[in-house]
Amino acid sequence: MSKSSKLFAPDGILSQAIPGFTVRQAQTDMANAVEEAIEHKSALIVEAGTGTGKTFAYLAPALQAKKKTIVSTGTKNLQEQLFHRDLPLIKKAIGVNGKIALLKGRSNYLCLHRLRQHGSSTTLLDRTTMVELSDVRRWATSTKTGDMGEMKALAEDAKVLPFVTSTMDNCLGKDCPDYEDCYMIKARRKALDADLVVVNHHLFFADMALKDTGFGELIPEADVVIFDEAHQIPDIASEYFGESLSSRQLHDLSRDLELVYRTSLKDAKQLHTAGEKCKMISADLRLLFPEKAQKGNWREMLSRDDVQTQISKLNDSLNVLYEVIKLHLSRDKDLDSIFERVSDARAKLTRLTDANQKGVSLWYETTMRHIVLHLTPLSIAAKFSKIISSPERTWIFTSATLMVGDGFEHFQRQMGLQQAKTLALDSPFNYQKQAMLCVPRFLPEPNAREMRQTLLDISIKLIAASGGRCFLLFTSHATLRAIAGMLEDKVDNPILVQGTTTKRALLESYVNSDNAVLLGTGAFWEGVDVRGNDLTCVLIDKLPFASPDDPLLQARIEDCRKAGGNPFGQLQIPQAAIALKQGAGRLIRDETDRGVLVICDNRLVTKDYAKTFLRSLPDMRRTRHLPNALAFLEEIHADAQDAKKADKIAKHNANSAAKAAAQSATEEASLQLAEQNLDNKDNASNLVESTDDQNLPEHNGLDTPDMFNKEAQ
Repeated sequence: MSKSSKLFAPDGILSQAIPGFTVRQAQTDMANAVEEAIEHKSALIVEAGTGTGKTFAYLAPALQAKKKTIVSTGTKNLQEQLFHRDLPLIKKAIGVNGKIALLKGRSNYLCLHRLRQHGSSTTLLDRTTMVELSDVRRWATSTKTGDMGEMKALAEDAKVLPFVTSTMDNCLGKDCPDYEDCYMIKARRKALDADLVVVNHHLFFADMALKDTGFGELIPEADVVIFDEAHQIPDIASEYFGESLSSRQLHDLSRDLELVYRTSLKDAKQLHTAGEKCKMISADLRLLFPEKAQKGNWREMLSRDDVQTQISKLNDSLNVLYEVIKLHLSRDKDLDSIFERVSDARAKLTRLTDANQKGVSLWYETTMRHIVLHLTPLSIAAKFSKIISSPERTWIFTSATLMVGDGFEHFQRQMGLQQAKTLALDSPFNYQKQAMLCVPRFLPEPNAREMRQTLLDISIKLIAASGGRCFLLFTSHATLRAIAGMLEDKVDNPILVQGTTTKRALLESYVNSDNAVLLGTGAFWEGVDVRGNDLTCVLIDKLPFASPDDPLLQARIEDCRKAGGNPFGQLQIPQAAIALKQGAGRLIRDETDRGVLVICDNRLVTKDYAKTFLRSLPDMRRTRHLPNALAFLEEIHADAQDAKKADKIAKHNANSAAKAAAQSATEEASLQLAEQNLDNKDNASNLVESTDDQNLPEHNGLDTPDMFNKEAQ
C-alpha cells in the first residue's frame, strides 16, 4: 500500500487528526497519482471535479516527499487560503515540520524607498491620495511583512498604491538604499529557505520570463511544481512570454522623472521637459482611437498614416529623453533606473511596430485614458514543452475544468504536454439529486433584439422562486447593464451589480443579505465559492464564445487555418466549453447544496456541437420546461425557510433553557444564603447565652444581642 493510500484510509492519519474528514476514493486516487509523479519526476494532468478535495490530494504527497516544492494558484485570494488555512491543517495532521512560505509579486509589498520619496514631495498627490498615504505611513510603523494585503481598509485599486509599491520597472534592486530592509527581498529570502512556497500564476510566469534573460531569481529552483486552477495557465503564460508597452508606463516614467527633478536634481529642468514631451505624445497617440474602450489589430493600425506619424514622434521623443538622461547618469540612483526603463521602452516600441514578424499577434487595447500595445505568441506549446523537459522535475496540473467533452487534448495541445499522464476524477456530488439544468423552450436566437426582454422575464421568475438567491451571469457588460437597469423597477430585492464596487465588497453584501441578487460578468464566472442556501440559482445568458472581434483570437484562428486545422472545433468550442463549465461550477459547492442552472441559449439543443458542451457539464437532471425548474427552486426555498424557523425555535428553546437554568441557580443561591443567615442567628443566640452564664457586662457597646441580629441579617 502506498504512503498516500495509508494516509487517506478510513483508519488513516487524516481521519484521526482532522475532525469531520471524509474518505473519498477520488481524492485517494489523485494523491496516489501525485505521489507516483513525484517519485518518477514526470508530468501529470488531473481534472478533479468539485468536492474531490484536490488541495489535500496534492499537498499531502508533496509534503511527505520532503522535496523543494512550488505550489502556484490562480489568484491571491486562493494563495492566502492555501497558505493560512489548508497548509497548516495538513502539516499538523501528518506531522511534517518543513518550512513553508507565501510569496507574492513585488507590487504587493510596501516599498520603503518610494514611501520616503513621496513623503517628502506631496505636491504631486491629490487629496484622496494624501489621506491614503497617511494611513500607509501609520501602518508602516508596525507591519512586519510589508504585505499591503494587511491593510483591509485600503481598496484594491487605491490611488496611493503606485506611490508606495514598486514595479519591475522602477525597482532599484541592489542599488536601493533600503535593500537590506526591503520587505520583498525578505519574503524572497524566506522563500529560498522554505521547503514549500505558495505563489500565484502571474508571479510564476513573470519570473519564468525573466529567467529567459538570466535575471529571474524570485522563484527558487524546485523539484516539484504544482499548478492549481491550471486552466488559467495558457492565457497567463502567453501574456508573459510576449511583450507590451503602454502609455500608462510612459506617464509613470514622466512622473518619476519629475519627482527626481523636484527632489534631487533641481538644476536639470530639461529632464522634466523631455519627460513631459514624451508623456504628451503618448497621450496624443491614444486620441487617435475612439473614446470607447476597445481592442483591435495593431498591424492594421500601423498602415494608417496618422498612427505612423505619431509612432515616429513617440520614437523621437524617447530618443531625446534617452540622450538627456544620459548626460546626468550616476548623479542619482533613481535616475539611473529610469534610464534603463527608457532604454527598454525604445527597444519594445521597435519590436511592437515591426509588422513583418511571424508567429505572433500584434494587437492593441484602449481604456478611457490609455493605450496598450501587445505582442503575443500565437502558441506557447513548443516553448513550454522545452521548459518542462529540462531540468528534470515533477509537474502537476490540476483544475476542475481542464477537459473538453471527454478528453484533455485541448489543454495538452495548448501547453505542449502530449506526453503527460492524465487522470479524470468525477465529483462525489449527486448532481442528479442536487441540481437541475434548464434550457427554457421558445427562446429567441441569442443575438435577437427580443432576447433581453426574455432574459428579464426569466430572471424575474427565478428571483421570485428562489427568494433572490441568484447569480445572473452575462457574457457582455452591455447586457449586464441593460438587465440590471430593467430589473430595479421590477423586483424588490437588492440588486448588486459588478462594477459598482469591488468584487469582495459585492460578495460580502450578497452573503450578508437574505434576498439580494448578484449580476456579474467574467469576474464572477470563477473563483467564487458561495455555499448552502445563499446561492440556489445560476442563470447564464448564452454560451460564452469569445468575441469574434478579439484580435488575438483572430490571429490564432488564421494561424490554425494555415496549418490546415478547424479553428471553430479546435479553438472556439473548447474555450467556450471550459468557460461554461466554470460558470456552472458556481452552483453546487457542497454535498448538501441544491440548485438550478438556467442557460438561455437554444444552441444547446439545436446545434451538433451542443454535445461537447453537455458532456463537459456535470450530470444534472435536465428539463426544457421552466415551471419544473421554478417548482424545484420553490421547494428549495421553502425548505430553507423551514430550516431557518427550526433554527430560530431551537435557539429560542436553548435561550429559554439557559434562562431557566440561570434562574434555578439564582434560587438555589438564595436558598443557601437564607440557610446561612439562620445558622448565623442560631450562633448569635448561643453566644448570648454563653456570655450571660459568664456574668459579662450587659452593655459593652459592641456585641449586644440586637447588634448581632442586625449584622446577621
